[in-house]
Amino acid sequence: MHSDSPWNAQALLVNGTVGVGKTTVAEAVGDLLADAGVSHAVLDLDWLRKSWPAPPGDRFNSGMLLRNLRSIAGNYLDAGATRLVLAGVVEHQNERKKMADAVGVDLTVCWLRAELPVIHRRLAQRHDKEPEALQWHLDRSAELDAILSRAAVDDFTIDTTTASVPDAAVSVIKAANWQ
Repeated sequence: MHSDSPWNAQALLVNGTVGVGKTTVAEAVGDLLADAGVSHAVLDLDWLRKSWPAPPGDRFNSGMLLRNLRSIAGNYLDAGATRLVLAGVVEHQNERKKMADAVGVDLTVCWLRAELPVIHRRLAQRHDKEPEALQWHLDRSAELDAILSRAAVDDFTIDTTTASVPDAAVSVIKAANWQ
């Protein structure tokens, strides 16, 4: 646990394949926490890894992500945040442990799932003018869905195939016991 963090601080990772709605649901969870008067921070982890080039052997720049997360999580906790809501991807148990170590508080992992045809429609809308990016995301969504199905890094799963964003956020908060 971070040395100066409130004793009850917790982190939640909204995990899942590309296009499933991780960032959107994490933001909605943050809105619900704000409405309830709970001090928190919401972080899209993709931005914490975004630098070029990634080191050899670190395809998704995970080392940079963890370095940045350690600093930023500590800053939010030092400022009094009691909940950290993270949107990102963890594919393996060892990555989950490294992320928990980086945030310095208990980490719960929610796996957002949706049927691949629904995800592919969402990606097609997001990347409608970027055919190369769309193809990469379509391929990655199927690859990552299979990886996450085998990985068992989650504490609970929320299906977003037909759920609205507000309903998904409420389900996440309830399943995490954050209500």
